[in-house]
Amino acid sequence: MANKEHKLVAASRKDEGKGASRRLRRSGHVPAIVYGGHKDPLSIQVEHNHLWIASQNEWFYSAILDLEVDGKVQKVLLRDMQRHPFKQQILHMDFLRVSENETLRASVPLHFVNQGISPAGKSAGVVVTHELNEVEVTCLPKDLPEFIEVDLAGLKVGDIMHLSEIKLPKGVTIPALAHGKEHDLAIVIAKHARVEAEEAAAPESVEVPAAKVSKDAGDAAPKKK
Repeated sequence: MANKEHKLVAASRKDEGKGASRRLRRSGHVPAIVYGGHKDPLSIQVEHNHLWIASQNEWFYSAILDLEVDGKVQKVLLRDMQRHPFKQQILHMDFLRVSENETLRASVPLHFVNQGISPAGKSAGVVVTHELNEVEVTCLPKDLPEFIEVDLAGLKVGDIMHLSEIKLPKGVTIPALAHGKEHDLAIVIAKHARVEAEEAAAPESVEVPAAKVSKDAGDAAPKKK
């Protein structure tokens, strides 16, 4: 599904630090920061109730947002959100600027359709598991879908569906597939419940890999205030 227009309104802020953030939250606002796009980080504030309503939608976490700050609109993606551990409250947000001519990476939800009418879905005693609920893609901002539909109408008992079988929108690729067949992960598995129960009961040996440290290219997220 192609992206739609989703707008957030914010205001710039000059006061920073923990004290300023606490005052903002008491006044019903959320402190946030916008970074990337070869520009300096910008501290902003967003009205909490409007932000909370937007955060209840799936698109909020994967779609490109039109962020209006002091009357000027810029394209951004949500990169991080801190919630209160038990209150219905958003504490802080990070937004990443996007350029229309630069490819980006984003995680997009998978929507599975037609499972109920598939041979596997209509067979008694068959369990269909969704191994992944989202996938990381690369594309230009204009091509970023809010979700990718996966048609399971032909799914049969014993089938395993992989990343490479996803029908991608035009201009969208899955970067993991460029790294070899071992990265072509299963996204859907259809098996008899008895087989699944036997596999669950079998002991597993877990190999713990050595820790790795990776450094992402591009703009690094600034420290939160």
